[in-house]
Amino acid sequence: MKILHISPSFYPATYWGGPIWSTKAICDGVAQQPGVALQVLTTDAAGPDRQTRVTPEPLPYPVRYTRRIAGHAIAPGLLARLPQAVAWADVVHLTGTYSFPTLPALACARALGKPLIWSPRGALQATADWSDAPRRHTKQLFEYLAQFLRGADVTLHVTSDAEARQSTQRMGEIRTVMIPNSVAIPPAAPRSTRRSSRLLFLGRLHPKKGLDLLCAAMAGLPAHVHLDVYGTGDAAYIAQLKQECGPRIHFHGHADGVAKERAFADADLFVLPSHSENFGIAIAEALAHGVPVLTTTQTPWQRLDSIGCGACIDLKASDLAQEINGLLGRDLGAMGVRGRAWMQQEFSSTAMIARFVEFYQQAAVRRTTAVPV
Repeated sequence: MKILHISPSFYPATYWGGPIWSTKAICDGVAQQPGVALQVLTTDAAGPDRQTRVTPEPLPYPVRYTRRIAGHAIAPGLLARLPQAVAWADVVHLTGTYSFPTLPALACARALGKPLIWSPRGALQATADWSDAPRRHTKQLFEYLAQFLRGADVTLHVTSDAEARQSTQRMGEIRTVMIPNSVAIPPAAPRSTRRSSRLLFLGRLHPKKGLDLLCAAMAGLPAHVHLDVYGTGDAAYIAQLKQECGPRIHFHGHADGVAKERAFADADLFVLPSHSENFGIAIAEALAHGVPVLTTTQTPWQRLDSIGCGACIDLKASDLAQEINGLLGRDLGAMGVRGRAWMQQEFSSTAMIARFVEFYQQAAVRRTTAVPV
């Protein structure tokens, strides 16, 4: 079985946050399965700056990084290679929504009669449920074109029930498959015993993440509470945040590898006051590291409360500072243990990969048994 992944960017372009890691996790796992050949067609974009390009790292499957010449992922070389790559594949897996490869990939898969699984990675959901989502009219036109160009055998991959509901509101009648992301479970590490309390925000620095609300809430928290912010984003937005933040808020920039592990090890509570998340891989990573989580009902993590490893709040009906202060007064160590156990039981990479392989096989069988019209 031959699987083609098409994405506007790919590892090690970690500037783009969670989708880079989750897409790579799918490819890493699927490529190891017997009888599977996998390749990736993407661009060399490593960030919004046109001159920022990835330095490819060795991977156990071929990745074609085409040259990005404009925008976030405008790469003529990707278009040139697209027909041959799609013709090679039994199943096409497209990641991304309002980006350069999306419409050509949908059209090419339709023209060549190939089944396609489409992972919007929360973009359709964010446009549906976030009132401040930018360029809404342009996105509506994009969605109309996607509806017109896509073939009958397109399946929307979602990671939660909420994403399924809100994405299909944007795209109309379309088959969906729900496969949550997986998370790696690191070795258990000792927690800090310092007297101060450390809040952690880790992810893409973007208005929809609600970081401005978290920074504002710091004014209502005790003096021993500090906030560590890890991530990158628009320079003007970051400069504005820093200008409005006090001395107990520390911006550390991008974190991967050892730096990311250290960030989780130093944290007492992970806070993501997001306006929209299809999954929120950083939440799963925090729980896997034994860090309790406070997030919002605009994410698919409502079970935090019932499992006892954090809280999921309605931003409109809650005081963020009070909610944080309440959690800091609880047994965070015990909450972290429960969260880590939850990730081990329900979010293993083995289960995720098995679901994808099963779905790819079903899609390939549909194609070979379809009766020509």
